[in-house]
Amino acid sequence: MKVVSTEQMRQLDELAGADFDIPGEELMERAGHGVAVVVDDLARVSGFNHSPVRLVAGRGNNGGDVFVAARHLHAMGYRVEVWLAGERKRISGDAAKHLELMRNAGIALEEVTTPQDWEDLTMMHEGGQGIVIDGVLGTGIRGPARGLAAGAIQFINMLGEAGPVVAVDIPSGMDADTGVAEADTVRADLTVTMGLPKRGLVDPRGIEFVGAVEVVDLGIPEELVDKVESDLDLVTAIDARRWLPRRPRASHKGDYGHALVIAGAAGYVGAAILAVRAAVRSGVGLVTALVPESIAGVVAGAVPEAMVHAGRQSLHGALAADAVPAWGRNLATFDAVLVGPGLTAHPESRQLVLQLLKTFAGPLVLDADALNVIGGDHGLIQGSAADVVVTPHPGELGRLLNCPAAEVQAKRFEMVRRAAKLLGAVTVLKGAGTLVAAGGQPLSINLTGNPGMASGGMGDVLAGLLAGLLAQRIPAFDAARLAVYLHGRAGDRVAWTTSQAGMIAGDVVDAFAHVFSDIVPR
Repeated sequence: MKVVSTEQMRQLDELAGADFDIPGEELMERAGHGVAVVVDDLARVSGFNHSPVRLVAGRGNNGGDVFVAARHLHAMGYRVEVWLAGERKRISGDAAKHLELMRNAGIALEEVTTPQDWEDLTMMHEGGQGIVIDGVLGTGIRGPARGLAAGAIQFINMLGEAGPVVAVDIPSGMDADTGVAEADTVRADLTVTMGLPKRGLVDPRGIEFVGAVEVVDLGIPEELVDKVESDLDLVTAIDARRWLPRRPRASHKGDYGHALVIAGAAGYVGAAILAVRAAVRSGVGLVTALVPESIAGVVAGAVPEAMVHAGRQSLHGALAADAVPAWGRNLATFDAVLVGPGLTAHPESRQLVLQLLKTFAGPLVLDADALNVIGGDHGLIQGSAADVVVTPHPGELGRLLNCPAAEVQAKRFEMVRRAAKLLGAVTVLKGAGTLVAAGGQPLSINLTGNPGMASGGMGDVLAGLLAGLLAQRIPAFDAARLAVYLHGRAGDRVAWTTSQAGMIAGDVVDAFAHVFSDIVPR
């Protein structure tokens, strides 16, 4: 989905009204209803569906969205509490209309007119659990929050210590175009943005404040959106639904492809297991694994749904250089291949990877040690017969580009574009705000996921999921974007149902089925 500036979004809203007769009051209704739906889903998943929803509104259009959301949440059975940063009499336009509708629904509004009032509210509600909705400042605000708005932001962040914070359109205090937060800024766990995502939401400077991002479809005609120029996309649930169609009733496992995972070594059996488990959970028809003979039994016992084969291994316990030809299988029978998790960087591993690059002509995922053994030798990937996808973290991308990891982190957008062009491969740069780049395509960013996923094995899970999606004949660029979105969303689901601390990679694999259900309900 295209990422736009605030000016581009303002123009789209105006054109929707002028050329397609969609009044601002209706756009606000759609926006607020979308917020309520997202909050209801979050409450049910996270166990806050019996807790109050606390909404903090400003006097502008974001406040109007809050009034609509409060009305719909009230109708859903939630106990809602609504505070206004300012005086009700100063609200005008569409927001005023929706304020009256909210009051007519029997929902009270508490006006907070002095900084002292915010301090008093903070003391009264400290420690109270519930979801809090931030609708104080919108995309038109520039500069640091001051006065009542600053007090409201501090109040929201206090409430956020005991429950999730949902920002409406943009976290209050953040610049919607740059992501810069100069002073008090809401730290959201989830941002529900309207129409199209704003550039500030995806800027690395704002990553600490945005959380995951959901986009509310306002019904702006596609012909208007198609005319908007943007070199950056956000991966959203709307995109995921396009890439994951419903399955025909008469389909069978052969319709969903066959993935091969080449992974593991003595001491690194977990990486192989996690990658294979994730591939199995991807929706693919069949998964085969080729692992060193010393660990084959362990992998087979851990993933009975996969066909595990014992490969010839070196004296170091890794797969031998000739493990694939010695196995005797025709690689052309596989729809996608993953190589790398737990492979080790032994010289024989390098020869194994080079052989795959030369002989396999389908989608080939290079992850972890498969990248490490290549290092900065770009020509090996450039000249490959395969449709290559690489999944480096910043350190691995730095080795591919012969530069420090710190430089990759400082210039993530530039570096991932450079790598995709240099390698001629779809490039996934992992980390907070995972990026996916491919030649001739807009750069894509994913904002699902959370700090709980900063633990061992998460990359193996992503690689296995990606291989399974590729085997289902999803084009490589789309499969990579879908994989990072589903992977992060599964991590978010684990965080909401349990916690970030204590999350392990296997939890994310187990959450895949629930996430698929969220995207394509059965």
